[in-house]
Amino acid sequence: MAPLPGAELVQRPLQLYRYLLRCCQQLPTKGIREHYRHAIRQNFQVHADEDDPERIQQIIKRAIEDADWLMNKVSSWLPPLLRAGELRAVISATTRGRPCPTVNRP
Repeated sequence: MAPLPGAELVQRPLQLYRYLLRCCQQLPTKGIREHYRHAIRQNFQVHADEDDPERIQQIIKRAIEDADWLMNKVSSWLPPLLRAGELRAVISATTRGRPCPTVNRP
């Protein structure tokens, strides 16, 4: 199962780029979203000079598989009701406003 609908329609690098950025919007925290958005941009710069159509299709296929794996991993360690905004509220409620030693380590 693909992380977002439309993965099967991705044929060109620009379509892949947009698709992966839309996947990033589904990630639960701002830090995670920024990390993967940066990684996507870096990988597109690295492969910008790729001109072999077969290699481009391999890269597209692998990127979609990796996005699928990431989305499944993230959804497995976050319960369905916990999303980005709700996670902070749950941590605050469970620690009664005190710093959580496992979350706020220096």
